Amino acid sequence: MNFPVYIAKRYLFTKTGNNAINIITIIASFGVIVGTLALFIILSGFSGLRTFSYSMLDVSDPDIKITSSKGKNFFYTNEVHQLLEGTPSVKVISRVIEERVFLSYNDKNEIAYIKGVENNYTSISKIDSVVSLGNWLDKALSNIAVVGNGISNKLSLGVLNFGTPLSIVVPKSGVGFINPQNAFYKMNFQIVGLYSGTEEFENKFVFISSDDARKLLKYDEHQFTGIEIKLKDSSKASEVSEKLQEQLGNTFKVQTKEQLNEVFYKVINTENFVSYLIFTLIVIIALFNVIGAIIMMIIDKKSNLKTVYSLGATVEDIKRIFVMQGFLLTFIGMLIGLSLGTILVYFQIYTGSFKITQNLAYPVEFKFHNLLTVVVTITVLGYLASKIASSRISKEFIER
Repeated sequence: MNFPVYIAKRYLFTKTGNNAINIITIIASFGVIVGTLALFIILSGFSGLRTFSYSMLDVSDPDIKITSSKGKNFFYTNEVHQLLEGTPSVKVISRVIEERVFLSYNDKNEIAYIKGVENNYTSISKIDSVVSLGNWLDKALSNIAVVGNGISNKLSLGVLNFGTPLSIVVPKSGVGFINPQNAFYKMNFQIVGLYSGTEEFENKFVFISSDDARKLLKYDEHQFTGIEIKLKDSSKASEVSEKLQEQLGNTFKVQTKEQLNEVFYKVINTENFVSYLIFTLIVIIALFNVIGAIIMMIIDKKSNLKTVYSLGATVEDIKRIFVMQGFLLTFIGMLIGLSLGTILVYFQIYTGSFKITQNLAYPVEFKFHNLLTVVVTITVLGYLASKIASSRISKEFIER
């Protein structure tokens, strides 16, 4: 066995005659365990929150969205259809009509967006899975709508209130003089469902059929404001988006889900990184105990070191003894912390004991890259702490 490793293991696992050093070593080990546990739990928690947040975006946004780069709407031509149908990565294509509108119900008013969708829209988005009350749009019925809970609360809207419909009003498009007495298009809709989601999403859209949206806005049969695409493999969204942008040219703007929610993605990733830095700082503070424990051990074993040095060991060999001791102390503490962290993460995954709300368990996720991040972080910091502690050893110190 390597000489420094053998001596380091003896020093680490054998109690010294000085109880203070034993206590300091136990405290140092406990600090590493708790720091490792906290760092792994936080990273696993943010992984769960990220997945949960992204699942919310699966409801509100497609893998790829195509809009006009000039103006609000465009005509969906055979050339565009053949191009999209001929793209192997494309699974489902759905055309939508979006427009900002004025909502009126009883004496309450609100500004929102209508989103006219085709029958296959639920293959693009999981919107039908978050309808919390009522039902999704029925293709056999007209003049029906599904609104967000936020809009419902603001307008005091209920489901299937046949006595009072929701009025959707939109200004007439065009230039030149507009008669103030006839400046708007208006249609009435019955609410058949309420959907839930993020606060912004719940307060933004009123979903209606694309045929009703076309009637309201006086659009032609092939006139739309966007094309939403579901891919066979969503991880290739950036690659497919770039290819479609190149093929469609500057007439259209092709965006991925990440580009549509650029600020949201930046916030999530920034929060994750900042939390990692904060808890790494906590681990660094905990590792000061390791430095203290190693220094105390060096002082306690000074007479032994002089003997080892006299037998032919070099100063570097002696330094390596305490580097290995600190590294082993940190590594063992890290393994215990990771084991406890893994148990807690899986306990939360299977039991959902820790709740955000009464019906929503705090989302956590076991990810191998989180495990690797913690191992690399603790190992590197533990090694550096051990190097700092062992730097006290010199020839003069041993011979003194």
